[in-house]
Amino acid sequence: MRLALCLLLALAGCTIGPPIQPEPRYEVGQPYQMGGFWSYPREAFSLVESGLGVVVEAAGPRRTGNGEVWEASAMLATHRSLQLPAIITLTNLENGRALSLRVNDRGPEQAGRMVGVSRRAGELLGVAPGAVFQARLEVQAEPSRALAEGLSGGAASNSPTLVMNAAPVGRVERESLAPPEGARAGAVRATPGRAALAEVTQANTVSLPPLLLAEELRQGLAMPGRLFLDAGSYFTYALAQRQAGRIGARAEPVGPRSRQQEFRVRAGPFVSVAEADAALQRARAAGFPELRIVVE
Repeated sequence: MRLALCLLLALAGCTIGPPIQPEPRYEVGQPYQMGGFWSYPREAFSLVESGLGVVVEAAGPRRTGNGEVWEASAMLATHRSLQLPAIITLTNLENGRALSLRVNDRGPEQAGRMVGVSRRAGELLGVAPGAVFQARLEVQAEPSRALAEGLSGGAASNSPTLVMNAAPVGRVERESLAPPEGARAGAVRATPGRAALAEVTQANTVSLPPLLLAEELRQGLAMPGRLFLDAGSYFTYALAQRQAGRIGARAEPVGPRSRQQEFRVRAGPFVSVAEADAALQRARAAGFPELRIVVE
């Protein structure tokens, strides 16, 4: 009886704070360090990549890198470099299941992992908690551009950043020049009035994807691939070959042959994620700054 009374008193003393209200903003962000690696965010509306995915363990709710809210039950994902937010199609290559997810936070923290998904997204994709799966990520260009155009920008995230100072730009002087002899000057454009500006604003209004995407699971063909480690690319074969020799990898040309041919340092294929992770750690110990586990 006394124990039950103590429990009731403890519960009564617990206070539940107000729910976190999402304040979505569009953000690319500055370079930051996570899990011992630097990441360099950038806009990528046509990105398609394949690598390893994981289920994010944090349940939430918590504030994300662009002011939104992470919920384990929502269709959400994390990515280390994509603009926030972005809408992606994520496919589990091992069973062919695919979902539309909203990328609204940075991660995964573990090196060699391409994307993190919420607990509910992992369930729908057939991924057990703590498991790693082969994933294909494709940015949905139209809704992602709509978010970029429709959301206001915000301050940089609180992640540790590498400050990069832009080169100073001198003052640019401008003057109107007379047209060359024999040419006809173009008409000067009048400044649009309020009514015209209102029409332009209304015409440019975009329909934003919802904060909470619907659970729309699509079933395709399973297409598992092989695991490789990419350790950077170079514009000379000799340098790429020298770097590859340091970690037991090889130098390979990337794309069609051209005068500006690029060569990547690649190791593999590996028969398991554990082998790929071990190769990544060896390359990391050798001082390679750019390391990715890819699926092909």
